[in-house]
Amino acid sequence: MNISPVEVVAAAERANITMRSVSLFCLTAIISLAIASNSSVGPAAARSAFDGTWSVVISTDSGSCDTGQRLSVEIRDGILVYSGAASIELQGHVNNAGLVQVRVANGSQSANGTGRLSATAGSGTWRGAGSSGVCAGRWSAERI
Repeated sequence: MNISPVEVVAAAERANITMRSVSLFCLTAIISLAIASNSSVGPAAARSAFDGTWSVVISTDSGSCDTGQRLSVEIRDGILVYSGAASIELQGHVNNAGLVQVRVANGSQSANGTGRLSATAGSGTWRGAGSSGVCAGRWSAERI
């Protein structure tokens, strides 16, 4: 069976058009699924009532840890994010009822805290350890 070069080119063009059509269909399906899955969650469902910037003051009640630290903390979709310049690692979240759980670390020092936020302010307690031993204290926050 002999196939002319013109037939080969025509077959290749048909295959290319078919592949492009299949690729376009797949891309359209993926985008549609992504839009559908995002629209069911929606931005309003993901946002937390506590989202925004908060000023947090940390005070020490026992132990020889630093006291009077002030941190700027951002809450995004209920997740706590440190937004200052120091090399502080902060992990935490606030649930829909305002309950806060947080872990803060700076070098060899670390602390875990819990508390509650309202619409404009909050407070809680923390316990930690570092090179100077075990410490404990309170924290307070206000929305900026």
